[in-house]
Amino acid sequence: MIVNERIVAYINSLQVEIKPELLSLEKEALERHVPIIKKETQGLLKFLLCLQQPKRILEVGTAIGFSALFMSEYTGDDSKITTIEKVPMRIVDAEKNFSNEVFSHKDKITLIKGEALKALKDLASEEQHYDFIFLDAAKAQYMSFLPELMKMLSTNGILVTDNVLQDGTVTNSRYSITRRDRTIHTRMREYLYTITHMEELETVILPVGDGVAVSFRK
Repeated sequence: MIVNERIVAYINSLQVEIKPELLSLEKEALERHVPIIKKETQGLLKFLLCLQQPKRILEVGTAIGFSALFMSEYTGDDSKITTIEKVPMRIVDAEKNFSNEVFSHKDKITLIKGEALKALKDLASEEQHYDFIFLDAAKAQYMSFLPELMKMLSTNGILVTDNVLQDGTVTNSRYSITRRDRTIHTRMREYLYTITHMEELETVILPVGDGVAVSFRK
């Protein structure tokens, strides 16, 4: 927990509850220990989507489809969401949820199955462009994804990167991190330094959830 737990609980209590079908899916994910966006991250995403009203959204990291379905609720009828997932068991769950008639905006969503980096390269080669990108995949690969994402992020577009503070451990010394986590720790610090120093981007890092970076392409 990055921010005081009582403060987070209070802020979350002020949010308008999500639709019952999303609430049910969220509960299922939590019971199965499937990582999905936290309540406070949901609030930030909802705000950004309502503010920008993007037409073309790219998500890297579908999981069971909760965040894509969540985003579909707060975008216009003419918006399109492309989401990428590589884990077979997650793909099965996502496809089931994307075909469930209880989700009234599911037809906005297109699922790409496979390795994220290859999918991103393919989309970039097709000269696809997006005005909103949500990056919530393998954290150690964020730096590898960034060049392809920058090819596709439109001017005035927003890149939202989740889990960037790693529950606060990103601030720790490398030598205080367990050996198996040092690569992720190093790469995340590199990613954060890069997006905060790129001339093309204006970036703010927020202590929301496990840390969210919001980057605006100038």
